[in-house]
Amino acid sequence: MNTDFLPNDSFIEPSGQNVAEVKSLITKVMDLVIENCANSEQRQSLFQLENYNFGEFPIQGTTNEDILIQLQDILRNSMNPLTPNYIGHMDSIPTLISCLGEFVTTAINNNMLSLEMSPVFSQMEVQVLQKIAQMFGFNEQGGGVMTSGGSLANLQALSVARNHKLKVKEAGLTGLIEQPVILVSEASHTSLHKAAMLLGLGTSSVIAVKSNQNSQMDTSDLEKKIINLFEEGKKPFAVVATAGTTVTGSIDPILFIAEIAEKYGLWLHVDAAYGGALVFSEKYRQLLSGIERADSITFNPQKWMYVAKTCAMVLFKNRELLETDFRISAPYMNDTNFTNLGEISVQGTRHADILKLYLSLQHIGLKGYDQLLNESYLLVKEFVEQVKKRSYIELASEPDTNLCCFRGKPKYLDSKQWDQWNLELQQFLLNEEGVFFSFPTYRGARWLRAVLLNPYTSIETIQKIFEKIDEFYKNHHSYNVL
Repeated sequence: MNTDFLPNDSFIEPSGQNVAEVKSLITKVMDLVIENCANSEQRQSLFQLENYNFGEFPIQGTTNEDILIQLQDILRNSMNPLTPNYIGHMDSIPTLISCLGEFVTTAINNNMLSLEMSPVFSQMEVQVLQKIAQMFGFNEQGGGVMTSGGSLANLQALSVARNHKLKVKEAGLTGLIEQPVILVSEASHTSLHKAAMLLGLGTSSVIAVKSNQNSQMDTSDLEKKIINLFEEGKKPFAVVATAGTTVTGSIDPILFIAEIAEKYGLWLHVDAAYGGALVFSEKYRQLLSGIERADSITFNPQKWMYVAKTCAMVLFKNRELLETDFRISAPYMNDTNFTNLGEISVQGTRHADILKLYLSLQHIGLKGYDQLLNESYLLVKEFVEQVKKRSYIELASEPDTNLCCFRGKPKYLDSKQWDQWNLELQQFLLNEEGVFFSFPTYRGARWLRAVLLNPYTSIETIQKIFEKIDEFYKNHHSYNVL
């Protein structure tokens, strides 16, 4: 094929003839990225949204210099989760080795569809996930597959649960007499409703169970609802516990939920997209007590394990169910004793996300991750203490993880005005200190949410934030009194 019309660094030539040009372009791009990351502390967390136009394509290729200018602008104006002041969402600063691992996997461009197309990464995924499954308490029969995010992991878990419990893999749902339903906490993730919709169950099949004052599933309400559903002629087949709810980071009482699920013959799925990282903590893993009794688990190392996006997985106590209740064989693949991962996952073609996780575990080690998790709890302890020192601030719940959801409730204002006060506080902190808290709706009101994830957020950072909150409170109070 004639390639004379292409820029001489369009590809890395297999012959190596353009190595100098390739290294020059890579160095320039890497310099931009490193400069952006290394100066992230001096930059805002969020930027004013601008209207961009990316819909124009050049007839001739753009010069490297112009591309670098575009990249610089993109880096400068993108959301900045690297700064210690970004504590609003579950977006972590990524481990450097996971970023480098991403470059390796994209450069060799293997396809996780089959062993033939990804001989190393396919085996790596099976073995690493089997080991992590055992950390969750599963035996050697446990394992799973990587997915592009927790929503797909939840979808695949409930797909297997539906097929296994309702025996509908081949015939589908049309032959069922009883309506299948799934029970979830009212604080569960919206991806469960999406999964029900995609699985042909409909969003109305997702039954919300009450949560207590700490946003944990009320197990007495769970059992009541299961009994009522059976009496109504419906078919409860799965219950989903959450380990790390989105707004408050709460962990459901998994052990008690497991006992109820077993009592009524329901599949137990645990959405541990966030809190699953606690299996790497000697001190805090007991917060996941009972997770070993789950039938399936969602876990996202892209969150509390700092692996670059995307990195998520779905694990099964009995990995064989992927073969019997989910697998669709691909006749265009060679027969081997190794099951091609594209046949047992929602996705066929997949990126090799496993390398980022593997390299991060190798580089940081189990002790390193244990300490990172411990440090997060030191931050949330300080944060809670600061909240409790102030009568004009309240917690949404006692934190189970490193999320702290709180809001101001100044007595000099009517409670109907508190949402606006908290919005103004959020904007004050963002504009004055570059500190970003998210602003979720919870229990019919607006709250500020801190995700104390960044390893470079310090106790001093938190103390300074609360000094600014006091300043806002005093100034706002004085203004309103006058």
